[in-house]
Amino acid sequence: MTIAPEKTARLQQINAARAHTDALFRLLHPGALYERPIPERHRLIFYTGHLEAFDWNLIGRRTLGLSPFHPAFDKLFEFGIDPEPGKAAADQPSDWPSVHEIEKYSRRVREALDRDIDAIPEEIFHTSLEHRWMHAETLSYLFHALPYSAKVPADQPEAPRMSALLKSRTIEISPGKATLGQNALEFGWDNEFASHSVPVPGFAIAKFKVTNGDYLRFLQDGGEAPHFWFRSGNEHFYRGMFETIPLPLDWPVYATQEQAAAYARWAGKSLPTEEQFHRAAYGTPNGVERSYPWGESQPNPGRGNFDFSRWDPVPVHATPFGDSAFGVSQLLGNGWEWTSTIFHPFRGFTARDYYAGYSANFFDGCHFVMKGGSPQTAACLLRRSFRNWFRPNYPYMYATFRLVEN
Repeated sequence: MTIAPEKTARLQQINAARAHTDALFRLLHPGALYERPIPERHRLIFYTGHLEAFDWNLIGRRTLGLSPFHPAFDKLFEFGIDPEPGKAAADQPSDWPSVHEIEKYSRRVREALDRDIDAIPEEIFHTSLEHRWMHAETLSYLFHALPYSAKVPADQPEAPRMSALLKSRTIEISPGKATLGQNALEFGWDNEFASHSVPVPGFAIAKFKVTNGDYLRFLQDGGEAPHFWFRSGNEHFYRGMFETIPLPLDWPVYATQEQAAAYARWAGKSLPTEEQFHRAAYGTPNGVERSYPWGESQPNPGRGNFDFSRWDPVPVHATPFGDSAFGVSQLLGNGWEWTSTIFHPFRGFTARDYYAGYSANFFDGCHFVMKGGSPQTAACLLRRSFRNWFRPNYPYMYATFRLVEN
């Protein structure tokens, strides 16, 4: 039997994503799946069923019209939650099905969808694929919050060691345009449309992300400690994915948007707007915009700390070959970057009928745009138009920031 090339390519893409998320769950010791490491999120067991339930509800039930075989699981695992920090759900481990039941459901979903994978419309297929890759990052920071005893340690490349911490400096960005949003002929999520250009006045931006060493001085002056730090005696430590280490002063600080904004006020500067980030990342002095900061047309893994290359950060000046045309470092990877822009629809925004609430539910003035990517962001999500967003006091994300002077 000959399999159509398109079907083969799609199976390779979805199986690669499935293999990655399956491998993530194997990092957990038995019993950890019923833990809730982040109070504002579901227990981890939810995510073992959610990825397949999302695919089944979107593709099997709504797109292909297949008959349901487990309506209760279709509903139970359909939606995540986004409560305000400190407002945890009240469910108990006993309220959830067994791992065996969920695995049986997941196998049946995959088998059913794989048979008809070449009948899935292109946009629907990419929605399913990117949804899974997004959750690969979600699972990473959820697992990060677990105690080490709940996880099986995994190897990662040793972080580059820098002989000395370079002093951060500001880079002048000339006035120009920034093109936000996605081309109408390409795949994108609803909030990426429509593509449009905006004028950006000149400004100065920090070459490097704010480091742990920078933030430590703010902490000593009364600032709030980040979630990923803890103190023992007179020394500060970083809580990595699989081990605790002395605070790496040249790594970017992971902080909330509120903490980042407070640091900016303390420093007498500002967080960049979404437009300023675009101008610094993708603009050039001659006005020709790039697809990626380093000028190539693909997300080259040698240009930064992204696409699951590491669990934890690297020094802020460890990836010079990923600098933008203006010389700004690490605008992709090593931590999403907070902006001062409230998450909002672009002019011409239209919600997708198959996922009406994806963005619209968060146009509430309570979420801020993030740009760039983290060590655990898939390559397909590094496109220029992609927008991430979170509440300003959400502390668990791999979120960094840098400062601008207007």
